Amino acid sequence: MKSALDSSQQENKLTKENRTFVMKCGGSTLEELPDSFYSDLVELQNKGIQPVIVHGGGPAISENLSKLGIETKFVNGLRYTSEEVLEVVEMVLTGSINKKIVRRIGQSGGKVIGLSGVDGGLIQAKPVTNVAEVGLVGEVTQVNASLIQGVTELGYLPVIAPVGIDVSGQRYNINADTAAGAVASELGVKQMIVVTDVPGILKSVNGEKKVLESVSVQQIEDMIQTGEIYGGMIPKVRAAVACISGKVSEVVIVDGSEPNVLGKVLAGEKIGTKIVRM
Repeated sequence: MKSALDSSQQENKLTKENRTFVMKCGGSTLEELPDSFYSDLVELQNKGIQPVIVHGGGPAISENLSKLGIETKFVNGLRYTSEEVLEVVEMVLTGSINKKIVRRIGQSGGKVIGLSGVDGGLIQAKPVTNVAEVGLVGEVTQVNASLIQGVTELGYLPVIAPVGIDVSGQRYNINADTAAGAVASELGVKQMIVVTDVPGILKSVNGEKKVLESVSVQQIEDMIQTGEIYGGMIPKVRAAVACISGKVSEVVIVDGSEPNVLGKVLAGEKIGTKIVRM
């Protein structure tokens, strides 16, 4: 059990300066998180620590596509996105999942506002290089950081759905991990926290899966090559690598069901997998 002294020390570490951090979470993961997770978010906000949330929604998108008789196809962890698929992606991300998250934070007492990357040109994008393979999937070219900062200065917690737009008005499906990484880099935050339903990056050690406490960029590349990192985890770690190649000093992948997980990461406790430059 955590002592009162431990709790006080953690709180002091959190409140010694106002901080902003970016949190990325899958839509299905966020929906499954306990009420205490949302209460912790609001508590951090009340202490002057500003979360900025970027969410995904893959399973819900696939479910809705299936109901409509539209095929779901992935290429290296990215969803193939036709114009027809994009309509469903935007509907699910901005009209359903985003608002569910906003409601849950609001029910916990937080001041929160839901945004799409289309709003105010928040996430500007262009087609990815392998557009023939993946369709209308976008690469982030710019993030309107001043819009995010304006929202937070008004005391609101922004929750961002990763749909991007270009100068011609074409929308793009942006991988949520990629979008979160771009937001973190543009805001210049110290940390990005990736909340998942797994305890971190796992590696086989003597036939047993163990959570890696810390990994470097080179180790990540090696694990992708050996197949230890695969599927949907690849965009997560790629986004992390892009982040820490810029202003962000570390990305931490954690299990959202861990009690007070965000506070523990921000206080520097050893939890999940930390991705670092070296």
